[in-house]
Amino acid sequence: MIRILVGILVFVINKVYANRPYPRFYVLETVARVPYFSYLSVLHFYETLGFWRKADWLKIHFAESWNELHHLLIMESLGGANFWGDRVLAKTTALIYYWVIAALYVVAPRSAYHFMELVEEHAYASYGKFLKAEAEYLKTQPAPDVAVQYYRDGDLYMFDEFQTAHPAEERRPQVDTLYDVFVAIRDDEMEHVKTMVACQQPEAQQELLSPHTAPALTAEDAPALP
Repeated sequence: MIRILVGILVFVINKVYANRPYPRFYVLETVARVPYFSYLSVLHFYETLGFWRKADWLKIHFAESWNELHHLLIMESLGGANFWGDRVLAKTTALIYYWVIAALYVVAPRSAYHFMELVEEHAYASYGKFLKAEAEYLKTQPAPDVAVQYYRDGDLYMFDEFQTAHPAEERRPQVDTLYDVFVAIRDDEMEHVKTMVACQQPEAQQELLSPHTAPALTAEDAPALP
């Protein structure tokens, strides 16, 4: 089932949008946000029923959706959503995937995380190919304002929260040109892959913490100074 779901998405992105990079990335980012919404919905439902309370996982998945939102806003600023047909296809696909992944997350959460691992790996590879093919042009274009605000000038708390393989405030991308922005987006996708892999580990429910929570707990455990 995971192979089929990912295969359909990859086919649409690679074949239908072969020569239209910004609309292709717009569709990819619209759909890529949705599984994180599914995870959040199910986790909130579990918490409401008293089955499981894990605030850190809610923080991490919301931060992931926040990151994908800004990828989407960047693609919209580049004209990726200008054609109504692309918007209809992206939103219809997103609606279907939301319910499929929500159901899968209830039945087999590791499989739901594996789905996003594969999707994010595909996104990382797609952005990498685009950077190689269009490097010279991208380096001549300015970074969109939304990217500068998200990666450099705004509140970077949420940017840190989805990167569970990094301590908070460790990664600060350069965003001077459009090339820099696509490098940052590509690297974001690999950070999502790492987080999805971490969520699949047997001990994840007990040990996986958000980047800002882990140092705080370590400080609490440290002996008090005389």
